[in-house]
Amino acid sequence: MRLLLAEDDQELVATLKKDLQAAGYAVDLADNGVDAEFLGNEAIYDIAVLDLGLPRRNGIEVLQNWRKKANTLPVLILTARDAWHERVEGFKAGADDYLGKPFHIEELLARLTALLHRASQQPTGSLTASNLTLDEERQTLTTGDGQNHKLTGTEFRLLRCLLLNPGKILSKSQLMDHIYDLDSDKDSNVIEVYIRRLRQLIGSNRIETRRGQGYVFKDN
Repeated sequence: MRLLLAEDDQELVATLKKDLQAAGYAVDLADNGVDAEFLGNEAIYDIAVLDLGLPRRNGIEVLQNWRKKANTLPVLILTARDAWHERVEGFKAGADDYLGKPFHIEELLARLTALLHRASQQPTGSLTASNLTLDEERQTLTTGDGQNHKLTGTEFRLLRCLLLNPGKILSKSQLMDHIYDLDSDKDSNVIEVYIRRLRQLIGSNRIETRRGQGYVFKDN
């Protein structure tokens, strides 16, 4: 999943980026509201973490402008812990959740997972599909035969993207947009390699190739 982190506290950003990447997110950064608003409208992100105290354009304005353009990107806002009025303003502007500073990374990750599941109309807890269970915290896959498989970072991001979008045609470019950040070298042939690896784990019939269109995960 690809995440936009809009935060100007560079010390916090350095820590958060590492933690988010370790949790399986491809992370892009914006240290001001103007850049955050532009990137958030690019339709390549699955979720955003938005600080309200951004320079050049505050987070409330950014969020309001996104929603005015019918941008439904799930947004978790960061506020000062005692700034209850900011939380209220954030919800009125269209925020999906909030977290007060300082916070524990475990809570942030849990809230992000819940938002992603809600946006994809998936139940809370581990992602499941028929006889497959994806543990997003441990980045492991349990298959129907009861075996646990440790996934690489790219395998995990790709499978999570497929599981959150069952029955949808996802092109190679869409998959690359959602599993790689802006700084990554993108090669569409790599997607084929990882699709092949996932098929070896979950069965070749679970990921259907649509020629000229992309791939479809079949939840059956």
